[in-house]
Amino acid sequence: MFAVIRSGSKQYKVSEGEILDVELFDTEEGKEAILNDVLMIGNGDVVTVGQPVIAGASVTAEIIGEVKGDKVIAFKYKRRKGYHRTVGHRQKRLRLKINKIVG
Repeated sequence: MFAVIRSGSKQYKVSEGEILDVELFDTEEGKEAILNDVLMIGNGDVVTVGQPVIAGASVTAEIIGEVKGDKVIAFKYKRRKGYHRTVGHRQKRLRLKINKIVG
């Protein structure tokens, strides 16, 4: 069984027992989060698609904690001017473990 959920501005395909990194939202470590934006549920040959979400469907996930994403480097350069600048950034992410898909 799998589900397609929306968290933040991104969509993720998840299944039970999977560990997933999503955009950071306000919650505490060790608690359960209920994600109600379920766009699609698949169970074998049966696929249910929402318009845009499936009413009554939810995904329950345990919050493992915050992690930092990969470093993104922005390099600014202007030719013949002697100007160059390097800036790095690491986005904070929330790590979830998918426990249950209810459809």
